[in-house]
Amino acid sequence: MSTSAIIDSATLRELIDAGRAPRILDVRTPAEFETSHIPGAYNVPLDLLREHRAELLAHLDEDVVLVCRSGARAAQAEQTLAQAGLSNLKVLGGGMMSWQASQAPLNQGRARWDLERQVRLVAGAIVLVSILASVFVPGLKWVAAFIGAGLTFAALTNTCAMGMLLSKLPYNRGASCRVDTIVSQLRDGTPTTSRS
Repeated sequence: MSTSAIIDSATLRELIDAGRAPRILDVRTPAEFETSHIPGAYNVPLDLLREHRAELLAHLDEDVVLVCRSGARAAQAEQTLAQAGLSNLKVLGGGMMSWQASQAPLNQGRARWDLERQVRLVAGAIVLVSILASVFVPGLKWVAAFIGAGLTFAALTNTCAMGMLLSKLPYNRGASCRVDTIVSQLRDGTPTTSRS
């Protein structure tokens, strides 16, 4: 169970406006980040953050706010970084959905589907096709059952294997998705810029 420190959109916006902006790490996929992100945010996808947390820790000495679409992936990133020894962490409550709802400043690029929507499409399509095809091949109903079990497990553990797999597709990756690029941006203090 996470004991994440939460920061709301209004408080984060006040810190940014006052010139005391924390380091903002957006842990969504590069595709989601390129669609829209908080100005000054660094894109550090969750899978890359988990794999290279030791390399990233050396460049996270100030306060850090973790951001994703709704807060779930940011909470996972907080747990990963806290286990690695970083204590100056907060999660943006409600994620980008909250930030956008508060009419806060936003860098926008080309619109793409967020990862959660992609998971719903793929899972729904697999279930639909397997149920329809089970009319001809009765054993295919178990594919639908497997997807249902996977979604249940994802909800209970707040993880998503399908989402992790989809995040690795070229559609969801970008040029900024290399650890050396991200470390260089963190070291130089130059956040990722939007590529529309």
